[in-house]
Amino acid sequence: MVGNKVSHSNRKTKRRFYPNLQKKRFFIAEEDRWITLNITTSVLRTINKNGIDAVLKKYREKGICLV
Repeated sequence: MVGNKVSHSNRKTKRRFYPNLQKKRFFIAEEDRWITLNITTSVLRTINKNGIDAVLKKYREKGICLV
């Protein structure tokens, strides 16, 4: 996304809004291995809520490969 940075004097310059990416390691018990994912904080909250196995299964059904 793009937008404007607005200073105290109300001068506007272009800026970018970047996603909040975090590098995180997860242990997959079914495959008995660790994986490292670059994920957003919203996906991290989803993984904490549903579990990594459920999230990976959902994304694999959609055809999105996270690993």
